[in-house]
Amino acid sequence: MLWIGVCLTAALPARATGVVQPGASAAPACPALLDKTFPRLQDEKPQSLCQYAGRVVMVVNTASYCGFTSQYKGLEALYSRYKDRGLVVLGFPSNDFGNQEPGSSKDIAEFCTNTYGVKFPMFAKSHVRGSEANPLHKELIALSGTTPKWNFYKYLVGRDGRTVTAYSSMTSPEDKGFVQDIERLLSQER
Repeated sequence: MLWIGVCLTAALPARATGVVQPGASAAPACPALLDKTFPRLQDEKPQSLCQYAGRVVMVVNTASYCGFTSQYKGLEALYSRYKDRGLVVLGFPSNDFGNQEPGSSKDIAEFCTNTYGVKFPMFAKSHVRGSEANPLHKELIALSGTTPKWNFYKYLVGRDGRTVTAYSSMTSPEDKGFVQDIERLLSQER
């Protein structure tokens, strides 16, 4: 009987039971904010945001034809610089502001890769404001008390998955205060 119980428990995912196999590290529990799935930009395969639990998450709505589009370069630099310390940048293309993201997922993916060398995770185009906003942005808006005002609006989510701070499009990825906030969140435990 005991053997059967152990086998059944071991067959369940660690996230659900807290069981960790020998030699494996425990994955952080997935906070409600990240317990969502979105299609990847490149191939529209579903991706769970739970894979980013325990990290500092920057969510940014992007557009290919905006005065702020050059921020892709700085966002990629931040991701490259801090990813090993636990930062992940998540890009959500949106056509909500000035029709500045009219292309298909394929067009957007090619633009991001070929023009800015973007390697951080990008997701399929979606709405980020109003009644049609994607579920992540609806929650970010509720938690931060502010809605995206334009393209390249940024939200920083702490490792706990509950601490959310919003930053305007005018806040560049190189902004000293913004970088200090990222470093502060990276230094905090869950």
